[in-house]
Amino acid sequence: MGDNQHGNIHGSPVDDAQIAAWADEAEAGYDLAELDQRRRGRGRPSTGKGPGTPVTVRLDAETLAALAARAQAEGLTSQSAAIRAAVQSWVHVA
Repeated sequence: MGDNQHGNIHGSPVDDAQIAAWADEAEAGYDLAELDQRRRGRGRPSTGKGPGTPVTVRLDAETLAALAARAQAEGLTSQSAAIRAAVQSWVHVA
């Protein structure tokens, strides 16, 4: 990485010019009401009623492969989504 490049964000290089632009924007100040509006709806979506609780599980390679195949067949894009769908189906909760 060269002296003027500071890594990547979403595949785009961050260079001194980009950092200077962000600094200028910050120094000019932000409209806090606008930032608050942007923030709404961000973060992880609700998975039911109220906030979710992270749960750790261990699955063997065969089970994970079956989970990935079923998820792909059903158009699910993450292990978490597949596990939630499986659990919700088993306990009959939407």
